[in-house]
Amino acid sequence: MTANRQDAWTPDDDLALAEVVLRHIREGSTQLAAFEEVAKKLSRTAAACGFRWNSAIRKKYDTAIAIAKAQRQQMKEQKRWNSREFSGEMEEETRGLPVMEVNEKEHESLTYSTIIQFLRSEKGRVEEQERRLKNLERKLEELQYENERLLQENQEIMNSFHHVEKDYRIVNDDYRTLLEIMDRARKMAIFGESSHPKSVFRMDGNGNLERVEK
Repeated sequence: MTANRQDAWTPDDDLALAEVVLRHIREGSTQLAAFEEVAKKLSRTAAACGFRWNSAIRKKYDTAIAIAKAQRQQMKEQKRWNSREFSGEMEEETRGLPVMEVNEKEHESLTYSTIIQFLRSEKGRVEEQERRLKNLERKLEELQYENERLLQENQEIMNSFHHVEKDYRIVNDDYRTLLEIMDRARKMAIFGESSHPKSVFRMDGNGNLERVEK
């Protein structure tokens, strides 16, 4: 049973994982089979090997993966041509035609053409991903600029709100003061109240009246 290790991956572990995966790609096998093989070799789980490959290693081996896939295609064509060459040999024996030499030249031309075509398609795919990445980066910059603009606008609105709130408090205080003045004036008009205090008089020792200020 494969052990479940928790220690960090070393450069040698990463290299071993890459070599096995690339070999499985060349041989037309699956990556899952490669992860299981490496898991036994490094005493890790296949899931851990798969996660390590996809998260940290695969992007470093884009060119090697492309070449491995081209070699896999080449091996498939080699098998197909070997089958055709065997048929050609049988036909040559029966008809005496030199078909082997022609097949080898066609096979060599087809193999290099396939590899070049595959690498060109991979290059095009990478360039397309780079263009998409640049577009995403440009959109991100636009969103960041818009976010900063909205933050600044929000700050200006908050400052304006604080000024309006302060002015409202001042006006409200003035309004209350005005109401109090109007209320006192109303009472004076109805009840004859005066804002001046009433005079109080008293008689002195000589029998004269004098005003006493309150």
